[in-house]
Amino acid sequence: MEAVSNKTAGQATLFGHPMGLFVLFFTEMWERFSYYGMRAILLLFLIDNVRGGMGLSEPEGAAIYGIYTASVYLLSLPGGWIADNLLGQRKSIWYGGIIIMLGHIILAVPAGPGLFYAGLCTVAIGTGLLKPNISSIVGELYPEGGARKDAAFSIFYMGINTGSLLGISIVGYLGEKVGWHYGFGAAAIAMFLGVITYRTFGQRYLGDRGQYVAKEPTGAGQSSSGNRSMLIFVAVLVALLAGLQLTGVLDLTTAQGLAKAMGTIISLIALGYFTYILVAGGLDATEKKRVVVLFAFFLAAAMYWAGNEQQGSSLQIFASRYTDLNLFGWQMPSSWFQNLNPAFILIFSPVLAGLWVFLANRKIDFSVPAKFATSLILLGLAYVVMIVAAKLALTGVRTSPLYLTSTYLFFTLGELFLSPVGLSAFSKLSPKRYTSQLMGIWFVGSSLGNLIAGLFAGGFDEENVSQMPALFQSVALFTLGGGVIMFLFSRVLKKWMGGIE
Repeated sequence: MEAVSNKTAGQATLFGHPMGLFVLFFTEMWERFSYYGMRAILLLFLIDNVRGGMGLSEPEGAAIYGIYTASVYLLSLPGGWIADNLLGQRKSIWYGGIIIMLGHIILAVPAGPGLFYAGLCTVAIGTGLLKPNISSIVGELYPEGGARKDAAFSIFYMGINTGSLLGISIVGYLGEKVGWHYGFGAAAIAMFLGVITYRTFGQRYLGDRGQYVAKEPTGAGQSSSGNRSMLIFVAVLVALLAGLQLTGVLDLTTAQGLAKAMGTIISLIALGYFTYILVAGGLDATEKKRVVVLFAFFLAAAMYWAGNEQQGSSLQIFASRYTDLNLFGWQMPSSWFQNLNPAFILIFSPVLAGLWVFLANRKIDFSVPAKFATSLILLGLAYVVMIVAAKLALTGVRTSPLYLTSTYLFFTLGELFLSPVGLSAFSKLSPKRYTSQLMGIWFVGSSLGNLIAGLFAGGFDEENVSQMPALFQSVALFTLGGGVIMFLFSRVLKKWMGGIE
């Protein structure tokens, strides 16, 4: 490998990878700075009633947190559709970055709940437009696939977590120690840097990648059939939500009710989309099997993120209220515990990226489904640690930081077995005409997981402290069971991947 740029087959490279990868690396780094930095203080701001926060109860604040974080990823699905059918990935990333920056500028203005919620919506819309499409272009840089593509996604993932580490450190400190809106303003500056990076270097190093836009259906009947299917799906969704409201199962007038309704919507959208492309997507037998594999990966990802995304919700509350924050006489911001995840990822990403190449070169089989199963088991072990920590917290003493540190270490290892591998798998297994949309579905799995994480944190109010060990135990059993099931089906899923590694 060369440590300087050279030309290989007419393409500029760095460390053996296309320069375009590093353009996307730094663009995503600044976008993730803004997202994870703001997310680190969001729940604290929502439930704060002392330093100018919203003053909401834990269940209401956690539900709004869940709705926002879920929306960010849910909007990746229409963001992928817009790229595939209207703008192409490159323009979608550009416009998405600008919209995200505007949203954070709105959040930086202390002007009451209405403007704040408008800012959250704006950031969510922009992220939905940018997030799936930047990952799709990473995949497009490696048409040959294989272990090198997996390594590229691991490098890209390091950009995500470098941004996360910087964002949580800077925004977390400003938000908790200076003022909430200073933190939101720092997120806006970061996204501005991301937009400038992308605009300056994208045209030079990305070539014609990310310009693909699907052609209009040749027959009018195809278009009208698709429109009818969409209208029927929306009508069924509206009727179901109305029925749940009228029967008292959901209360859409509260944040918690809206969050639960959103969980129903997300689940039906994912199920409906997979059903649609399998039945009416014009796929051949091999493509259909691969889409079924992607559906299994989607379910595993949703399960994983439901546990992992407790970092900004229930584990943030645990850090703030039940963990010793004294660091050599200085009270560190509780949000800084969320830095452990990206810090560990930066340490272990190169190790696992090298491991995948090492195993592939020696023809040692560690299939993608087996990696997903491993991630769920590691996540379950993380919550076994939290069961012990929660029982200790019930005695009234603040727990050692080592409990959360160990939990985040297991989180990180599990994430590296699932997230960069999943990004790569969705880019390789997706039919060409559905690439960005299915990449959006991958993020819809994150959306569902984030929403569950927000609702779960609603049980962490001061009156329910005794329930903490049981809550953590439920997550541990759920994810450990999911990991075992994925292992049992790993051979079948690998076979249905049709030779794609």
